[in-house]
Amino acid sequence: MEAWKVLETETKQKLINLFSAGLLFWISITLMLPTLPTYIQSMGGTTQQVGMVMSCFAIGLIASRTWLGKVADLRSRKLVILIGSFVAASAPIGYLMVRSIIGLGYIRAFHGISIAAFTIGYSALVVDLSPLKYRGTLIGYMNLAVPIGMSVGPALGGFLQESGKKFVPDGTGYEVLFLISIICGVLAFLLASQIKESSLPGEISQQDANSPIIKRDFWQITKDPGLVVPTIVLMLIGLVFGTLVAFLPLFVTELQLDFNVGFFYTVVAIASFSVRLFIGQASDRYGRGLFISGSLVCYIISMVLLTQAETPMMFILAAIAEGSGAGILIPLILALISDRSYANERGKVFALCMGGFDVGIAMGGLILGSLAGFLGGYRGIFALAAVLATMALGVFMTQAGKNMRHSLFFALGQAQDTYALKSLRD
Repeated sequence: MEAWKVLETETKQKLINLFSAGLLFWISITLMLPTLPTYIQSMGGTTQQVGMVMSCFAIGLIASRTWLGKVADLRSRKLVILIGSFVAASAPIGYLMVRSIIGLGYIRAFHGISIAAFTIGYSALVVDLSPLKYRGTLIGYMNLAVPIGMSVGPALGGFLQESGKKFVPDGTGYEVLFLISIICGVLAFLLASQIKESSLPGEISQQDANSPIIKRDFWQITKDPGLVVPTIVLMLIGLVFGTLVAFLPLFVTELQLDFNVGFFYTVVAIASFSVRLFIGQASDRYGRGLFISGSLVCYIISMVLLTQAETPMMFILAAIAEGSGAGILIPLILALISDRSYANERGKVFALCMGGFDVGIAMGGLILGSLAGFLGGYRGIFALAAVLATMALGVFMTQAGKNMRHSLFFALGQAQDTYALKSLRD
């Protein structure tokens, strides 16, 4: 890979340690993805309570994003990565100890801080270490830690939950699951602690040296339309993702299908991994807009398939579509907002834009869960999720540029990103 060859040996080692930490972090987080909703339900939680507890994860994300973004910009990218790893390692202890729905909500909110911290620090550090010419490519490759972790985590989680009953007398099977999650979090912390930052995040990076640095606080950044639109798109897709995580396991249970929900997430991860192998490099060459539009279409297709799902094959097809959408959208949105921001503000920018995703996740399980009866059950919930994904596509195609005409051309790959820093457009 050409992008890898141009890197210095020290930079390569940092990226390897960072990728390994990211892989273990995402395994730790996603081990509980297919099992936590049923765990909450086994403790007497209703559909609405399952949605509430799962949404609390995003509450922790939202509450901590802004502060953690400032820490990443002013103090250290590494510090917030360590915070995220520490929370990932310690939160499962709470799941083991707490025995009430309300208590689980508090632990889930605390657990949400892990992703808020880790993703801000991880994404900002990857961009800091990436040569400008290969930014999209390296972001795409480094974000492979997410689908790989998600391919291992859910499948392993389902297996550990079932096999754990054999190892813990009178146990529920969740004890072993939470223990492995703790171990993965600890290993991620140890690997991240080995990374040495060569400069303060507030300093001008070499790749941005030809661009003027403008110091903006968080609230000034929220007024930048070039950053607000990606935030809105991510919020709408966060609603879709929050709905999927909260209610897919319950939907499969209701249908009484012989289908391991963990396998759904494994297929999602494989599809996500596959598209990330080439999408970053392609976006460096052809622009971000066309591929982001395609990713939103994938989300629409996935949710429509879920409204019609009756067989395991339908769920697998929906997983392929959702995984392809996620594999394109997240790394390219990160590349897009990196193109539109300065090195000394990336922590705050990532906090804002990914905060939109967090808000969506928080609202997804909570609001759509409360509408389950009105919508006619889980199929109606996924139908509404398809509408939300369509709205995200509409927003991007009409608002991503300076005006509606330019937005459409940019979304179709026929125009440059006019919000990108001048050095990227020259």
